Amino acid sequence: MRARRIAVVWLPRLASERAMRRVRSDPGQPFAVVAEAGARQVLACVSAAAAGQGLGAGMTLADARALCPGLATRPADPAADAAALGAMLRWAGRFSPLVGRMGAEALALDIGGVGHLFGGEAGLCAAISAGLGRAGFTTATGVADTPGAAWALARHGGGIAGPGATLGAIGALPPAALRIPPAAAEALGRLGLRRIADLAALPRAGLARRFGPEVVMRLDQALGALAEPISPEAEAPPFAARLSLPEPIGRTEDVAAGLERLLERLCARLAAAGQGARQLVFEAARVDATTVRLPLGLARARHDAAGIARLFAPRLEEIDAGFGIERLRLVAPLTEPMPPVQIAAGAAPAATDERMADLLTRLGNRLGFEALRRL
Repeated sequence: MRARRIAVVWLPRLASERAMRRVRSDPGQPFAVVAEAGARQVLACVSAAAAGQGLGAGMTLADARALCPGLATRPADPAADAAALGAMLRWAGRFSPLVGRMGAEALALDIGGVGHLFGGEAGLCAAISAGLGRAGFTTATGVADTPGAAWALARHGGGIAGPGATLGAIGALPPAALRIPPAAAEALGRLGLRRIADLAALPRAGLARRFGPEVVMRLDQALGALAEPISPEAEAPPFAARLSLPEPIGRTEDVAAGLERLLERLCARLAAAGQGARQLVFEAARVDATTVRLPLGLARARHDAAGIARLFAPRLEEIDAGFGIERLRLVAPLTEPMPPVQIAAGAAPAATDERMADLLTRLGNRLGFEALRRL
C-alpha cells in the first residue's frame, strides 16, 4: 500500500491577483480588493506592492488611502475567486489524479506515488509554483503525510515534512496553523500554549472540555490520528450532441435538419439538468478533414429547441460545405441554472423581458455583444 503524501498549494493573494489580471493592472502599482464590513469598506486582499507600502487585509479603505494615495482598488468578487480556484483545480489534475479545494485560497493534492515523475516532491512543488507563477499568481506549498500538516507548512513558510515526521515538522508552529478558530488560538496563547507540540502533549479530553472539540479534531487530523479525506469536485456534465451522417451533405436545408435533431437531444439534456445554454457552438466537420464552427451567444439562458433553431437559421448560410459535411456536433460550453418557473396569467412582464433578451441576442450575434449597451 502506497504511503499517503499530501501537497497543499496556498494562494495568499488570489483575490487581488485575479482582479489585477482582469483589469491588466501594472504589477508595480499598489492594488487591493475591497469588501463591505458593515458600514465600512475594508481591504480583503492586497497585492505584493500594496503590502510593501504597509497595507494589509482588514485595514479600512480610508486608512489605506491615507498611507498610499495611489492605491488602486476593485470590489471583492468571491464568486469569481471561487471560479478561478476551480480553474486551477482542473489545471492541477496534471500533477495528481486526486485534487480538491482546501478553503477558499488553497488546493490539496494527493501526490503519493507520483512525486518521482517530477523529480521528487520538491520538483513537483516547484513545477506547480512555476506554472501558477506564469499566470501571475503567488503560491506557497507544503508537503506532509496529512492535509492539515501540509496546510500548516504552506501557511507558515512552506516546506516538506518527511514521511512519519509530521510532529517534528509542525511542532514549532503556532496553534493557529491548525485551522482552529481565532478565539481558541488566542485563548491557548494566553495560557502559554504557543506551539503545536505543546498541545500534542496534553490530554485530549481536557483540551476538548476547555477549548472545544474543533481544536482536538484539527490537532488529530494534522497528526494523522483522525482521517481527513480530499474531496475532488465532480466534473461538470458535458452538454454536447453529435450526429454522424451516412452520406456527406451540402444543402443548407439538410444542415438545418441535422441541427434541429441535435438541438432536440441537447435541450432535453439541459432541461433534465435544470440548465439553460448561454453559449452554443455548432460544428460541421467536412470530408476534407476541416471543421466549420458557428458560435451563438444568448442574452438569456434557454433550452427550447425551436426558439434556438430560429436564432441559428439566418446564420446557416455562412457554412461552406466544401466537398460535403460528414459529421455535425453541437456544444453548450456555457450554461446557467434555469429552475422551473410558475406560469401564470399575469406573466406579461416576464414575456416582455424574454422578447427584449431575444432582441439583444439577435443584435449581439450580428454586431458583437461587446458593442451593445443597455441602460
